[in-house]
Amino acid sequence: MNEIYIHDSLSNQKKKFEPIDSNNIRMYACGPTVYNYAHIGNARMAIVFDTFARLLRSKYPNVTYVSNITDIDDKIIEAANELNVPINELTSKYTDIYNQDMSNLNVLPPDIQPKATEYVEDMIKFIEKLVQNDKAYEKDGHVFFHVPSYPGYGKLSNRDAEQQLAGSRVQVSNIKKNQQDFVLWKPSSNCQPGWDSPWGLGRPGWHTECCVMSEVNLKIPFDIHGGGQDLLFPHHENEIAQSCASINSDNPEEYAKYWMHNGFVTINGEKMSKSLNNIILLNELLKEHDGETIRLALLSSQYRKSLDWNKNLLKQAEVLLKRAYDFLDNYDGDDSKGDLIGNIPEHLSNDLDTPKAITSINELLKNKSSYDDASIKKSLIYAGNILGIFCKKPSEWSKQNNIDEKEANEIEKLIHKRNVLKKAKDFEGADAIRDLLHSKGIELIDSQEGTTWKLKS
Repeated sequence: MNEIYIHDSLSNQKKKFEPIDSNNIRMYACGPTVYNYAHIGNARMAIVFDTFARLLRSKYPNVTYVSNITDIDDKIIEAANELNVPINELTSKYTDIYNQDMSNLNVLPPDIQPKATEYVEDMIKFIEKLVQNDKAYEKDGHVFFHVPSYPGYGKLSNRDAEQQLAGSRVQVSNIKKNQQDFVLWKPSSNCQPGWDSPWGLGRPGWHTECCVMSEVNLKIPFDIHGGGQDLLFPHHENEIAQSCASINSDNPEEYAKYWMHNGFVTINGEKMSKSLNNIILLNELLKEHDGETIRLALLSSQYRKSLDWNKNLLKQAEVLLKRAYDFLDNYDGDDSKGDLIGNIPEHLSNDLDTPKAITSINELLKNKSSYDDASIKKSLIYAGNILGIFCKKPSEWSKQNNIDEKEANEIEKLIHKRNVLKKAKDFEGADAIRDLLHSKGIELIDSQEGTTWKLKS
């Protein structure tokens, strides 16, 4: 069995993974805050840790993977108020959409998917313990964690006090003992969701949610805590401080032994943001591209590095998938006699080096004559099980993604004719062309850039 190596964010070193209990691997990754559609940055996190969980399961008999849903948060309250809908209606809707989108990307459901609202009583008890340990204090219905009470604060992010304050973007407050202190509990008005507590009607702070949900479901210490790079500070730093303070420990490994963080997804070198209007929603992308194509594109860069998103990534993923499915469709032999080739297991075990694994797959398919078909298939199936690709029947993939050039040209001619009719305001004629294509299994996607098409799944 290849030993697994991971880059541990806490030590900033690549380490051999040595589980706390090899018969019970436990991993937690911070999930989404559900008030809107997920974007490809959310998808990258989910895909990375789903892939790593698959790798762990290929080597260990029992893996418990927990990834939460944050369904109480100020952004959620604000979105519900803007839409004038109940909060639970909003969060239920986007939780369902998120899970369906993840399913379309072949992301397996986590073993446990806790919702923050289901653990508020546990959070209250946890905060009480911090107050009793003189690590937190109450002021005007708020409870704050007192950062100077935990000497190890900043170890994960390697930030000094000045950097911590700048990075946390906390509001200056005259009710805090120290401006680094962060909120564990905040008061709720009558029109905001709230729970009864020793400090009055209120709701938990975001940083406390994952801290409690991970401990309740996995017990501490657990093996691996993961999430996006944007969570490293202050969210994960705050989790460590609270958990260790609750047990009067200065050792971050008493909470989680290893920390993993995936890099950002950028668009043309810039971070996705509302102000730049460059956020790519997964729900929209799935209307134009198969989930396996998106997944493979998001795995094309090493998970710790930034991934600059572009159409070429999707094209490259489509080419590789087509080549692999064509091989699998034409092979009808017994792959049990084959051997794993191409160093794919070694690459995946080396800090989840998916780009090198993908390169190995490409090389196998380009140089088929150098290997026996049984070994190629066995290697493809192994890689697919870890990477979450090649999940369809080859005939199903061909039906969804293949169309001959002559038919493609005819479709483009009809789309052009439809656009001319729309410009002439002959909407009845334009709709007739759309309906004709629809009857042939062709779905049109209209956008500001023009009209594209795909085969209906």
